[in-house]
Amino acid sequence: MGATISVQYRPVAGARSDSSAESRHVNSPTREVDLDWRSVAWVLVAFVALLAVTALIRGAPRALAVLAVGTLLALAIDPLVGRLTRRMGGHRALGVGAVMLGLLIAFVVAGALLIPRAIDQGRDLSGETDRVVGQIEELPVIGDDLARAGTADAVRRAIESIPDRLEGEDTPLIGAAQTLADGLLVGLFTLLITVSLLLDGERLLRGARRVVPVRVRPQADRLGRLAYVTFGKYVAGSLLVAGIAGLAVLAVGMVLRVPLTPLLAIWVALFDLVPQIGGAAGGIPFVLLGFSKSATTGVICAVFFILYLQFENHILSPMVVGRSVKLSPPATMTAALIGVSAGGVVGALLAVPVVAAAKAAYIELRPGNPDETEGGG
Repeated sequence: MGATISVQYRPVAGARSDSSAESRHVNSPTREVDLDWRSVAWVLVAFVALLAVTALIRGAPRALAVLAVGTLLALAIDPLVGRLTRRMGGHRALGVGAVMLGLLIAFVVAGALLIPRAIDQGRDLSGETDRVVGQIEELPVIGDDLARAGTADAVRRAIESIPDRLEGEDTPLIGAAQTLADGLLVGLFTLLITVSLLLDGERLLRGARRVVPVRVRPQADRLGRLAYVTFGKYVAGSLLVAGIAGLAVLAVGMVLRVPLTPLLAIWVALFDLVPQIGGAAGGIPFVLLGFSKSATTGVICAVFFILYLQFENHILSPMVVGRSVKLSPPATMTAALIGVSAGGVVGALLAVPVVAAAKAAYIELRPGNPDETEGGG
């Protein structure tokens, strides 16, 4: 018999006067209850499990977002890993390591070239803004209205108050540091998920395939290949288009000397991953900071970005991404809006390839499909 824990207590019938309650307390019998230590341990384990489940539910949206992004990156990188693996004698770990090393070198080189320039431009931003405000007040039509509204003085006071805000108790630098730390942690987990899927993805698929009933395995294999091809091509094409957008903004911003051009290029590339609506949203800071250089620079930035969006939406994206998703622009826009409403940026990234994969699966499985007819014959 296992060890027990004895707990003593005296039953209390109800409220009494102080003297009577004290006498009853002295005369009342003491009862003992024996608790098995294993019961106490199970209660503690259940309590800890409840806390863990609660934390998991609260953090589920973020965890699912990290898992989704890591999966999409793995699907995009997998074809390159496959080619390198075949050239390296079939050692997949070497192929994954080579790809990750190449990406690391690219990020380090880009950071070394762009970050110092962004810091220097950030230091000069306040002086440039103060100078350009005077130019804006000299613009035709609206310049006099801006001057009467005291726009220059308001902007100067806002710039001068920035050091005081940073020195306060609730300094934004602390929030920025926390945000940076959270971003690095999320990026690390995303990278781990990507590497894990690249290394063990095939093993996971084989395990999942064994669970599928034998009679439907051929259809499951076809649907799996369709989803893999659709997601992989879409993500790889989207990354290529986003990279071109970032490079275009980087080149034009460097030529026009727009402040914080390297950061703007990264911003545009990230937002360009959101279908249809992301490009326009990402270009707004680029145009605004162009105006901080001069009114002419701002107008040039606006014209350039509008023209680039037309080129991307009507030529580049249909040529690179359109072949993989095979969706009409209204369908793509609707899927992107629903994805943004449901899951933010990650939802928008997932919505379009999910709809495209569903369409491909429907075409593949519908009656009268040529491939199915040939297979049945």
